[in-house]
Amino acid sequence: MEKYKNYSINNVGEEVILNGWVSKVRNLGGLIFIDLRNRLGIIQVVVKPESAYYDLANSLKNEYVIKVTGRIVERENKNKNLATGDIEVDVNNLELINTSREIPFTISDDTNALEDTRLKYRYLDLRRESLKNNFVLRNNITFATRKFLNNLDFLEVETPILCKSTPEGARDYLVPSRVNKGKFYALPQSPQIFKQLLMVSGFERYYQIAKCFRDEDLRADRQPEFTQIDVEMSFVNEDEVMDLGEKLIANIFKEVKGIDIKLPLMRMKYDEAISKYGSDKPDLRFGMEISDITDCFINTEFTVFKNVIAEGGIINAIVVKDAADKYSRKDLDKLTDFVKTYKATGLAYIKFQSEINGSIVKVLSDKEINEIKEKLAVNNNDLVLIISGGYKIVKTALGALRCKLARDLQLISQDDYKLLWVVDFPSFEWSEEEGRYVACHHPFTAPKDEDVDKLLTDKAHCYSKAYDIVINGYEAGGGSIRIHDEKVQKIMFKALELTERDIQEKFGFFVEALKYGCPPHGGFALGLDRLTMLLAGTDNIRDVIAFPKTASATDLMCEAPSEVGQEQLDELGLAVKK
Repeated sequence: MEKYKNYSINNVGEEVILNGWVSKVRNLGGLIFIDLRNRLGIIQVVVKPESAYYDLANSLKNEYVIKVTGRIVERENKNKNLATGDIEVDVNNLELINTSREIPFTISDDTNALEDTRLKYRYLDLRRESLKNNFVLRNNITFATRKFLNNLDFLEVETPILCKSTPEGARDYLVPSRVNKGKFYALPQSPQIFKQLLMVSGFERYYQIAKCFRDEDLRADRQPEFTQIDVEMSFVNEDEVMDLGEKLIANIFKEVKGIDIKLPLMRMKYDEAISKYGSDKPDLRFGMEISDITDCFINTEFTVFKNVIAEGGIINAIVVKDAADKYSRKDLDKLTDFVKTYKATGLAYIKFQSEINGSIVKVLSDKEINEIKEKLAVNNNDLVLIISGGYKIVKTALGALRCKLARDLQLISQDDYKLLWVVDFPSFEWSEEEGRYVACHHPFTAPKDEDVDKLLTDKAHCYSKAYDIVINGYEAGGGSIRIHDEKVQKIMFKALELTERDIQEKFGFFVEALKYGCPPHGGFALGLDRLTMLLAGTDNIRDVIAFPKTASATDLMCEAPSEVGQEQLDELGLAVKK
C-alpha cells in the first residue's frame, strides 16, 4: 500500500493509506462522506453505518488530521470538479492523529478573508489549492532552470549573504557585527560583485538561485527579500548572453506550461520603448501606441500648446479605438486625476463621432483637427487623449494611461504572453535627489564601445551594453556586459563622481581583482518571484512567496520586525534613537 500517490479510476480495487486534513464532513442519512485533503488534492472517503469507526467519523471537524486505510471504489455520483472525482475510498480503518481549533477563515480558493488575516495565519492560507499550485509551479520553474543550465556545463555556486555595503542603487539592509563593534555587514542586493569575481576566478559559467535584499518602497510586484535566477559567463558578447537567456525562458515556458515561445525574441531599443510606450517595460499585448503630434500645432493659437512648444516640450496622444461613447465627462475627469499622479498638468480629449467634440475642440482650428485625424488614422467613435509638457512626464503619464485603459476596457488576455528584449539602456540617469548623474543599472555595466569617450563629457547621451527581458509589461529580468578593463572602470567611477576614497571604501577589493587578468564577461538575472507570478496568472507577488511581507515590509505571522532586548543591543554596541 502506498501513502503518497495520485489516484484515479485506474486504481479501483487497490488498498491505500491516506494521510491529510479534513476539508469537509457530510452525514447523508447514514453514510458519512469525508473530503480528505493533502498536497495532492482532495479525495472522498466513505464511512458506512456498520463501521467500527462510524462514531469517530461523525465527530470529525474541519482541519482535523486523520489517517485512513481503505479500498478505492468507483463513485456512483461522479464529481467532474475533482481530479479524483471518479473514485472514493471505502474505509476499513480510521485514525484521528490531531484535532484543530476553529479556524479564522474558510480554507477555499474563493475565501473572502482579508489579506492581512490570511498573512497572519499564512500556514493556513497555504493549504488553499490555488496557492499550493503556485508553489508546485515555482518548484517546476527552478527544476527546469537547473536542468537546462547544468546541461550547458554551468556550475551552481553559492555566494555570501553577509557582505560589504556598496550603496549604489537601493538602500542596503545592514547587519551589525558583534565581534567588530561599530561595523556592519550588508545583505546583498544581488550577487553582482561575487559573480564577477567568479569570472576572474576562471569559473567561466556560473549560476545560482540567489536570495536578494533591497530596502525600498514596496508594491504588488515587489518584496524586500526576493529570489533571482543569476547567470554569468566569460568570453561572451551581448548577443550570446541574450541568446542563452531567451532559450532558458523558452525552455521554462515549454517545460512548465507547455507554451511554445517563438525565438528569437524581438529587440527594442530603450529610446523607442519610451517614445512609443512610455515605459522601458512595454506591454505589447495591445496597441494604443503613443504618437507625437507636436507638428500639428507648430502655428497654433492655443496658448497652452504654444507655450509648451516654446519651452521645448512635446504634445503626444493615444487613440482609444471605438471608445468615444464609453467615456462620459465624469469618466474623463477621473482619467485626468490619474495622469496628474504622474505629474501631468492635465488631459485633453477629442471625441471623433458624428459631431467632433471635446475639451479643446473650440480652441483648435479645423486644419489642426484634420491634421490630428489624418496623422492618428482616426475612425468614427475613436477617442483621442492628449498630454503636453516635458518629454519624460508626457511619455510616463501616457504610458501609464494606456495600460490603465487596456485593463479597464478588458483588452488584455491573461493567456497571452508577449516577450521582448529592451536594449541599449542609458549608462546614466539624472537623480534629482542627489543632483548628479547616477548609474542607470550599476557601476560595472559596460558602456557601448562608441560611447566610452563620452563618459565624462556627454553623460546624457551615453548608452550601455545592458538589456532587460520584458514579459507582459513586467521587467522579468535583465543584465549587461560588464566592464573588464581597469581603465574603463576608473573612467566610469570618475563619471559617477566617486572619489578615490569612495572607490577604495566601497569597491577596493573588486578594483584590485580587475588587475589580475579579468576576462570579458556578462550575464543576466531573472526574477524568480515575478516570473512565477506571471506564469501563475496572478498580479500579486505575495501569492508566489511562501511567507511574504506586507506593503509596509512587516511579517504579520512572525510579528517582525520587532524590538530586541537591551542586552542584545549592548552586545552589538548599539543604541536605539527614539
